[in-house]
Amino acid sequence: MVILHPGMKSEKLGFILNDTEAFAIITHAGKSSIIKDAVMNASVVKHIFWCGQNIFKIPVINAVNSESWESIFSKKGSLFCRPKRNIIDIDLASIIYTSGSTGEPKGVVSAHYNIVAVATSITTYLKNQQEDIILSTLPLCFGYGLYQVLATPLFGGTIILEKSFLYPFKIIERIVKENVTGFPIIPTMAAILIQMKNLYLYDFSSLRYITNAAAALPLPNVRKLQKLFPKTSIFSMYGLTECVRALYLPPEELERRPDSVGIPIPNEEVYLVDQNGNILGPDETGELVVRGIHVMQGYWKRPKETANTFRQGKYRGETLLYTGDLFRKDNEEFYYFVGRKDDMIKTKGERVSPKEVEDVLCAIPGVAEAAVVGVPDDIMGQAIRAYVVLEKQVEKTADDILKFCLKHIEPYMLPKEVVFRESLPKTPNGKINKVLLKSENIS
Repeated sequence: MVILHPGMKSEKLGFILNDTEAFAIITHAGKSSIIKDAVMNASVVKHIFWCGQNIFKIPVINAVNSESWESIFSKKGSLFCRPKRNIIDIDLASIIYTSGSTGEPKGVVSAHYNIVAVATSITTYLKNQQEDIILSTLPLCFGYGLYQVLATPLFGGTIILEKSFLYPFKIIERIVKENVTGFPIIPTMAAILIQMKNLYLYDFSSLRYITNAAAALPLPNVRKLQKLFPKTSIFSMYGLTECVRALYLPPEELERRPDSVGIPIPNEEVYLVDQNGNILGPDETGELVVRGIHVMQGYWKRPKETANTFRQGKYRGETLLYTGDLFRKDNEEFYYFVGRKDDMIKTKGERVSPKEVEDVLCAIPGVAEAAVVGVPDDIMGQAIRAYVVLEKQVEKTADDILKFCLKHIEPYMLPKEVVFRESLPKTPNGKINKVLLKSENIS
C-alpha cells in the first residue's frame, strides 16, 4: 500500500505512480481532474476505484478501468476476489513517501515484520489496553498518523479519525464527548492548544496521555502543556519515517529532563557516532544510529541513498539506520535532540543549533511559534534569521525579541534578523517548512 496526502498535486502524484508502478488507485471522485492529469503520464495504472457518496457518473479515463468503490463488493470474478498468494512477514507491506521538501520524494519501504515490530514497541511503552480510545487528526500518509491506525488493533482499542485540527474547539469537544484516552499531537498543534482560552472549563479526566512527535517541542511549550493538562501524561518522542519511532521520554522523567526526548523504545538499541564512525560517550554531540527489527528496508529504487542511510550491521541481515540527526546524551543514557546535520548554522566560526535559539524565542511571553534558519552572509558565512509568530493581540518589536535573547544566549547565537509572520509555512505532515524559509529573499 502507498498512502498519499489528499492535497497532492498531479505532477507529484504522476511521479509516484510511475515510481511505484502502481496497478490501481483508490481515490475520491472529487479528485478526478488531478487523477486524470496524473494518469496521462502513468501508463502502468490499470484500475481506478472511485469513492464518494452519490456517485452518479463515474469519471472516465482512457485505457483505465473505472469502478465505484461500492460496486466491487457486488461483483464476482478473478479481479475482485482475494488473490491466492502466500504472504510472509519478510514481504513488502508499504511505501511511505517523505515530503520531498529537498527534491524528489523518496519512498521508505517497510516489510510486514517492520510494521508489527514498531507497533508492538509503541503500544508497550504507552501501556495501551483494550479500553483505550485514540483520537487522531494526523494525516495517514506519514508514519506518526498511520501507526495510530496500525497499532490500535494490537490492543483491541478504538481509533477515532478526524480530518484535521483546523477547528480545534470541535476536536476538544470530541475528546470530552468520546472519553478519549490518547491524543497524538505535533508541535504546531501544541502551539495552538496553548493559545486556546477557557480549556480549564473542559473535563479531561479520561485523557490518559498526549504524545508528541514529528519535531521536538520547545521547552516552554512543554511547560505550558503540563499546566493545561495537569493530570495527563505527556510523552515527548522522537522518530523518523525510516524507523517510525526511536526514542521516548517516560512521563515521570518530564520534570527532571523536560528538554530530553528520552530513551530507546523497547526492543531497540541506539548510540551516537562522530564523523569517523567512532562511538561517543556522555555530553558529546554526534549522529544518532538506530538498530532494531523496526528499521525499514530502505528507499524504493534508490540504491545509493539507501546505502548511505541504511548500513550493514555486525550480524547477517542486520541493518543500521544513520538518522542524519545530531544528539547528545547524559550520564544516565537519556538523549537530547540538537538538530539536523544539514540544519546546523555555521556563523562567525561557531556552530549553532537552531533548536537552542528556538527554545529561547518560544520562552518569550506572547510568542506562539518560532523557527530559526541560517542564510548566506558575506561576512559571517551564515547569518541567523528568526521567524516569529505572536499570539493574538500581542505586539512586540524586533528589539524586544533581541533584548530577551541577549539575556539567555551567547552573543554569537543572536539572530541578525527577526521576521514576524502571522503563520509559518508547513509541510504536508505539519512540520515547519524550513527549506521554504531559507529560500525567502527578504530585502
